[in-house]
Amino acid sequence: MPQLRPASNALGLPVPAEWSLGGLAAKLTGADQIALPSHVQRDLERQRQRNEVLVGWVQAALVLTFALFYSLSRKTFPPDVMLHPVPWALTVYAAFTALRLWLAYRNRLGQAMLLLSVAVDITVLMVTIWSFHIQYAQVPAFYLKAPTLLYVFIFIALRALSLSPLYVLFAGACAAFGWLLLLALAVAAPGGRDLITHDYVEYMTSLQILIGGEVDKIIAIVMVSILLALSARRANSLLHRSVAGQAAVSQLSRFFAPEVAETIVNADEALQPGQGRQTEAAVMFVDMRGFTRLSTELAPQDLIGMLGEYQSLAVPIVQRNGGSITTYLGDGIMISFGATRASPTYAADALRTAEQLLDALGNWARERKAAGLPAPGVGVGIAVGTVTCGAIGDQRRLEYAVIGNAVNRAAKLQNHTKVEQVRALATTDALSRALGQGYDPARASEVRAARQCAGIAEPIDLVVLA
Repeated sequence: MPQLRPASNALGLPVPAEWSLGGLAAKLTGADQIALPSHVQRDLERQRQRNEVLVGWVQAALVLTFALFYSLSRKTFPPDVMLHPVPWALTVYAAFTALRLWLAYRNRLGQAMLLLSVAVDITVLMVTIWSFHIQYAQVPAFYLKAPTLLYVFIFIALRALSLSPLYVLFAGACAAFGWLLLLALAVAAPGGRDLITHDYVEYMTSLQILIGGEVDKIIAIVMVSILLALSARRANSLLHRSVAGQAAVSQLSRFFAPEVAETIVNADEALQPGQGRQTEAAVMFVDMRGFTRLSTELAPQDLIGMLGEYQSLAVPIVQRNGGSITTYLGDGIMISFGATRASPTYAADALRTAEQLLDALGNWARERKAAGLPAPGVGVGIAVGTVTCGAIGDQRRLEYAVIGNAVNRAAKLQNHTKVEQVRALATTDALSRALGQGYDPARASEVRAARQCAGIAEPIDLVVLA
């Protein structure tokens, strides 16, 4: 088998593969994309479809522009000239644009059709420029002076809307080749070689042809195409990363409270275990009564269905009142107010939430009982105080947690509702702060002083909410 050798330049020196034309094309067209979920890819595809529809309408506007300019321009066709290419070219281009727009609306534009569209755009433009020497009865070198060439940059930039470097590069290649072909036709025409000059002033003030000047135009087309392709590649990569990040935020919001997800995603630096902040907050624990027994009596689908009903009632009430679901504990829910999202009414929000939860879950239990279904009650415990919010765990597995004495007390109070034979308990400090924050109790509360709760060393004054 023959040995493969690296490419070399004119001096015989090896050239790195990434410096070759193929390597450059690979760099330009190989966007740094990352794997995206199927639903995100569908969203991106819909955006690309909208971009292609926009391209189609821009093409339609260009057809009208060319037709208007042609109809208003002065024509000096010689009597013996029967060929009028511009109207034919514009007619074909209009029909093709209509077909392309129709396919774009139906999302049926394949790669072959998109490449053909690029070629048609450039071809129509070059045919229009080429026809100028016929329209104005001049030698072919006349069309090389046409400023209409500038429209080629519109067609090249138009391909950047696809965010695909491939189409930008193809448009640039077609334009460069088209202008090179027009230059060759002008030189090959009768008397064309005699028009070649090396005098720039003569070139600018006559129909003389300056090869270097025309090559400059081709170089400008190529360089603009490469720069736009690089921009399209970077924009495509950035779009994919941005969409991936947004998808991650959406998914995180399903597993964390939205404000926790935003904290994680928008952190200036990656969260590290042990980092946190302190704030005043209220903490609530809600627990379903008798769930352990029900888990042994009910079929799995019935148990999960009941748990889903319970949580679908509780979560919206919590969120409406500014609470954050810190964690689910099986049939229990840990909720914080003012911890992950600062709030001047954290205690009032917590007690209002407790009232609404008790009413909603009480009605739910009665409806289930009437239907002959298990109807568990709930227990609620609320405490306020200084809590710490932050990341816990190690570098491989982190959780965003709310910890502190108020968390421990709320959990103990929720469990103590069984001892007191009530549905909801709060500390007197929680009620006092809530009243100071504008809380208006919907029901009278009972104070039970100096109660001894398991897990709390000193006696504590409690408020029975229900």
